Amino acid sequence: MEKIIEIQHVSKSYGYLLNKVKVLDDLSFSVNKGEFVGIMGPSGAGKSTLLNVISTVDTPSSGLVKISGKNILEMRSGQLSDFRRRKIGFIFQDFNLVESLNVKDNILLPLAIDHIPVHTMEERLQHVAEILNIEKILTAYPAAVSIGQKQRVAAARALIVNPMLIFADEPTGSLDSKAAAELLQYMSEMNRQDRATIVMVTHDPYTASYCNRVLFIKDGSFFSEVVRQGSREQFFNQVIDMQATIGGGNRLDHF
Repeated sequence: MEKIIEIQHVSKSYGYLLNKVKVLDDLSFSVNKGEFVGIMGPSGAGKSTLLNVISTVDTPSSGLVKISGKNILEMRSGQLSDFRRRKIGFIFQDFNLVESLNVKDNILLPLAIDHIPVHTMEERLQHVAEILNIEKILTAYPAAVSIGQKQRVAAARALIVNPMLIFADEPTGSLDSKAAAELLQYMSEMNRQDRATIVMVTHDPYTASYCNRVLFIKDGSFFSEVVRQGSREQFFNQVIDMQATIGGGNRLDHF
């Protein structure tokens, strides 16, 4: 399998001298092309920091980060900005939509910035809108659509650049259960149809059950992983058992 992400001995600290706090501690793992990987752990474990480091938003204090064989720590700021815009898609919990643009223009924004031909933009728009079931709201503005629809718009904007990687930080955190399930089904479809490689931070076992593999970190260090081999419900049970173990709590079923 082709490794699209390679993390080698990555650590991240904030502060100086006696006030230094280590958030990530000697983490090493890889993600293969086409995987849907979850990152879980207790509050303060370093999940979002790890995602920021992998996604080029932040830099590690030490260690190596490679994406598709390229050492991103050796890239200049301009190169890194272009790489991030053209090769990586982001799905945030707060959507980050431009309220003055309609849904269509929000989705097309990254392509417009790169001066992609109009016919190519329209073809890609049709494809992602169909996958995410948002064809009927393309002319609407963000204020006029539901929270679940906003998150699907954000997912479409991430997918339309044909990224080699999609990073999602608690993408279902602000959604009700129905909207969350719909978004996760669409993300699974993106992973299956377009072979999109997805790395997602979540605290929720139900959300994680849509992944192929879940990495657990605790206090900034690797704790364990679970790999999906049977049904999604079976995988959910594995995830929730590991979450109870890492958090020291009791098992709670809510599949």
